[in-house]
Amino acid sequence: MIMKHLLSLLIFCSSVCSIYALNIDDINIRDPFILNDGNRYYMYCTKDTLDANGCIRGGVVVYTSTNLKEWKGPSRVLTIPDSNALKGSVWAPEVHKYKGRYYLFATITSDLKWKKSTEGWPEYTFRGTQVFHSDSPYGPFVPFGKYPHTQLDYMALDGTLWVENNVPYMVYCHEWVQLHGDGTMELVELSEDLSQTIGTPMVLFNGSAPEWSDGLMISQGLPKGYITDGCYLYRTKTGRLLMIWSSFNHGNYAIGISESITGSVKGPWKHQDIPLFPDNGGHGMIFKTTDGQLCLVLHQPNNPSGAERARIFYLEDCGNTLKLKK
Repeated sequence: MIMKHLLSLLIFCSSVCSIYALNIDDINIRDPFILNDGNRYYMYCTKDTLDANGCIRGGVVVYTSTNLKEWKGPSRVLTIPDSNALKGSVWAPEVHKYKGRYYLFATITSDLKWKKSTEGWPEYTFRGTQVFHSDSPYGPFVPFGKYPHTQLDYMALDGTLWVENNVPYMVYCHEWVQLHGDGTMELVELSEDLSQTIGTPMVLFNGSAPEWSDGLMISQGLPKGYITDGCYLYRTKTGRLLMIWSSFNHGNYAIGISESITGSVKGPWKHQDIPLFPDNGGHGMIFKTTDGQLCLVLHQPNNPSGAERARIFYLEDCGNTLKLKK
């Protein structure tokens, strides 16, 4: 009952705040994603609620801005429906405009266990990326069906859209917990309307592949955990295909850069030795401002304490890599 009263208060405060502009430093957010559409910026954020039984029901809200500093919102764009197979907390929502419509990729968690994980590691639960669709960046976003797009027997997360030669793909992360400590980056083709996957997923690389990704010690007696998080793809001005993604470097959450040797999303992929961003922040994505400036947005710090904020940096496209501008 106390939790329900607190939730009502939070919803009331959110509705009051939506009247006024919020500074970006006032918004607690993990895994920020910014869509620039029609000279307006849309920043999507997890915002779970409680259902009538007091259980967490996943959801997503959006903040809007015209200058990237002052934001209005939040406005709810997705609440996971009752009929959905997974209804838990939403992670890492991102919205892509594709063929005139808007598609929300959301990782949906659950407490449904089907196999005990290695002793000392986190529990082994259903988790997957599901695609929702709408005619507007404001939503409401609705599902194609009740199941995630990623395989049901996977612990999968952080799906993102990539279109190559007019073929849509989803690149996503396969969780290290399920893979004996070494997560993978994987690829699967999507149908033309993004409603379902086609064929068998392929592994692009492992989390332990780059030198900068040196793993995270979970507990004594266990191997290190090599996490794969927050993938996002970008084609440089010289046509090279890069992927930014997050793992751990010297104990800090970090963003590294990988490059497809062939220029195709199918790889193979090689990895730059030095992280793009090593300072305990990550899960980044790349967008362009209305005046054409290339930007990186990420959350920092990585500590889940309510202190996380969206940090925006100007990027330089060097042709063969990306660099943060001072």
